[in-house]
Amino acid sequence: MSRDLVEDERALTPAIGKALELGIVVLFVGVLTTALYGGAVPEYRDAVGSEVGDRAIVAAAERVENAVPPRVSDVRTVHSVDLPRSIRGENYGIAVENRTLVLDHPSPAVDARARLALPDRVNSVDGTWRSSDDTVVLVTDGADGLHVELTTREQLGGER
Repeated sequence: MSRDLVEDERALTPAIGKALELGIVVLFVGVLTTALYGGAVPEYRDAVGSEVGDRAIVAAAERVENAVPPRVSDVRTVHSVDLPRSIRGENYGIAVENRTLVLDHPSPAVDARARLALPDRVNSVDGTWRSSDDTVVLVTDGADGLHVELTTREQLGGER
């Protein structure tokens, strides 16, 4: 009778072995996922977000600079500016501080600035953009020089 009992216990060995293998695989996947999402993936997203932010701010600065026409009078021009709708999966803003475009992003890892190279006849530059808006640059002529404004097409009444 003891011989039959030993043979019955051996039948459980493959099932227990498979359960242990499955447990090891689940543990491996859990550790790998934790390592990636805890370290490598966020660092990669920060690096890519920073790069996209730099490119977006440089392209926006170039578009603002190109919106200023050559020496003419009675100027009113509107130029579209294409911005990425999101950086690192989130909306962002661009503002002007002392003739410098500054990227305002919720993630501190995404930071960019671009100094505007504008002629002396440009008296003032102001305004803000949100990445979710249809952004434009408005250049108008005033008594004291040109005025450059970051605005949206909606604020201009849909003007092209």
